[in-house]
Amino acid sequence: MPVVRLSGVIAAAGGLLGSRGLSIESVAPLLARAFSLPGAKAVALAINSPGGSPVQSALIAQRIRLLAAEKKLPVIAFVEDVAASGGYWLACAADEIIADPASIVGSIGVISAGFGFQDLIARFGVERRVHTSGENKSMLDPFRAEKPEDVERLKRLQAEIHDGFKDWVSQRRGTRLKGDDALLFSGEFWTAKRGLEMGLVDGLGELRAMLQARYGAKVHLPVMAPRRRFLQRFGLGGRIESIGPEMLAALEERAHWQRFGL
Repeated sequence: MPVVRLSGVIAAAGGLLGSRGLSIESVAPLLARAFSLPGAKAVALAINSPGGSPVQSALIAQRIRLLAAEKKLPVIAFVEDVAASGGYWLACAADEIIADPASIVGSIGVISAGFGFQDLIARFGVERRVHTSGENKSMLDPFRAEKPEDVERLKRLQAEIHDGFKDWVSQRRGTRLKGDDALLFSGEFWTAKRGLEMGLVDGLGELRAMLQARYGAKVHLPVMAPRRRFLQRFGLGGRIESIGPEMLAALEERAHWQRFGL
């Protein structure tokens, strides 16, 4: 029974986190191998992700469902430390979600974060000069004071993405969801023990023990995971000039995990 490891922040390939995180580009070959394994009775997903890009989350989840339908194989997700936000989006691609009682699940919401540097550059006598064609082209420029109308536009975009997230969870979890939608879709996260009561997960347990109990003690569990170059295993790229960007990527990745106390 193949096990696809989905671990890391979800981000588009080629971006700051592209070489470190999960994207449709890095995950698609793993899914293709897993669903093509001869004799497979199901496909397991080992998920450990604090989320990230909603687009990449949706693309990966859609690919999982496409292959599951094509190969007629059930999919079981096993949550490790966290399946929150985009990580929970991936978990919902499975037919069943199993987690450790202390795993973090949920965070069904959308977040945007940044910094404002306008006071900093003013302190050093730096003048920001921006010329655009299109009145909203410089929306949310971090070197200019935040405009209420820009924030309102951002909130409308977030609401659209949030609606898509809620629709996906409702479609995949269906009548298993329990409780008030306002709470379930508030962006809050919970331990899997509480998530079980709310219908966010289907059971509590550990991947190997659960699969051995279902498919026999001798079940073979080949793991499919992205390969990293030697230096990437220590958080660095393969070239000297990549060290700076890799350090920034590591800091951004750390920020994603720290939201959940990890």
